[in-house]
Amino acid sequence: MLQDAIDAARQILSPPFRNVLLKSLGMTFALLALAWVGLDKLALSFVSVDNVLLHTAVTFVTGAGLVVGLAFLIAPISVLVAGLFLDDLAEIVEREIDPEGPPGRPLPAGQAMIMALRFALVSAGVNFIALLLLLVPGINAIVFILANAFLFGREYFAFAATRYRSLTEAREMTRRHATTLFVAGLFIAGFVAVPGLNLLTPLFGVAFMVRLHKRLAATPAPRPFVRAP
Repeated sequence: MLQDAIDAARQILSPPFRNVLLKSLGMTFALLALAWVGLDKLALSFVSVDNVLLHTAVTFVTGAGLVVGLAFLIAPISVLVAGLFLDDLAEIVEREIDPEGPPGRPLPAGQAMIMALRFALVSAGVNFIALLLLLVPGINAIVFILANAFLFGREYFAFAATRYRSLTEAREMTRRHATTLFVAGLFIAGFVAVPGLNLLTPLFGVAFMVRLHKRLAATPAPRPFVRAP
């Protein structure tokens, strides 16, 4: 698992992954800029232009609030945007680790969008909980890391698995390897916990979990216990 994580970290610096990163960041900042302009104009529309003092105060408060809000939203939005390119990244990883093996099947457009939304909602939810936990010193960092490890470990592995098997089979495989996925999720949680580095989470998560799925898929499933007569 450690070697899978090291190889995945190296691969996110490769040209194909950098291209996806630049595209996703460009789209993310464009969306955030549009949101900034739109919300700023909406707030100012409720203030009379003649009242210069109030107009200035609203501009300042809105700007400060937008900085905080957009700083919170940049990670989930970047995850959502990067989710549009996950199949491309997974195919690159699959060709590298097993060029002779059968390639995975790209997810249908609807399912890919749903999965991207799930990634974004998980990211937003965990970040929101982390903000609340800032009021509870001592446990906030621990809960943040453990929650990210559990959620992102399962989500990214499920994505990698559904390229080769049905959703039901992917869920069963996720359940069977729950402990392994939690430990693997700790590596992803390390990316999420570092500002700036968290923007690389989708790239690392895909590169890591595609490798892990390939290795776990080669392990035969345990046979169900049958009581001897």
